[in-house]
Amino acid sequence: MPEGDAVWRTAQRLHRGLSGRRLTRTDFRVPAIATVDLTGATVVETVSRGKHLLTRIDAADAGSWTLHTHLKMEGSWRVFGPAERWGKPEHLVRVVLGTSERTAVGFQLGLVELVAREREDDVVGHLGPDLLGPDWDEQEAVRRLLADPDRPLGEALLDQRNLAGIGTIYRTELCFLTGYDPRTPVGRVADPLRMVRLARSMLDQNRQQPQICTTGDKRRGRSLWVYGRLHQRCLRCQTPIEHAELGEPGRARVAYWCPRCQPPR
Repeated sequence: MPEGDAVWRTAQRLHRGLSGRRLTRTDFRVPAIATVDLTGATVVETVSRGKHLLTRIDAADAGSWTLHTHLKMEGSWRVFGPAERWGKPEHLVRVVLGTSERTAVGFQLGLVELVAREREDDVVGHLGPDLLGPDWDEQEAVRRLLADPDRPLGEALLDQRNLAGIGTIYRTELCFLTGYDPRTPVGRVADPLRMVRLARSMLDQNRQQPQICTTGDKRRGRSLWVYGRLHQRCLRCQTPIEHAELGEPGRARVAYWCPRCQPPR
């Protein structure tokens, strides 16, 4: 699933391509809103909220709406010029938003719903402080993170109700850089404020580039300390990397760690 910085870039791409323009075509290919036509409405903006995308649309006769989408594992948004081919089969399309200059197409989106603007909080109000958003509140993020002190750190960091935007890559790299085995109870973290500040810094430094880099070395195989390095060695100490599934059944995600740099606590 894309990390928060990738979703932020997607929001920026949609914002540049559509905002301030009148829609000449709308096509919602999901049953609940398949008959909705917002042709003639104006796109106000697209913003990200953690891993969620909110495209705000004003229709003169039909009120103010928000198109709420989530990429989940396979989804993507692309913006095309008038003569560009979409490059993917039609059956993968979930949303089409067209203007006279650009067409935004959502492929394989994991979630598509249209809500009245005043109901936005119903769909994203449960999220914690957004690591890349204007609502970022590091003290609130720490409070939420420590609300269940016995919960494994790796699980708590992935819970979007604690802080919004961290995925499995940043979870893994953050635990490594702070020296914690991801199975450590979150209540044993000595300086959780430093941890959430580092999390925000990592996403902020990577949001303008397509490749996540936490090591400062963008060469292939050198950009991440431990994530994805199964059967390989830690870049810092050369100890073989370990991994395991963390989380409740059905929601477990793979975690990687170096047993020497991240000793059990």
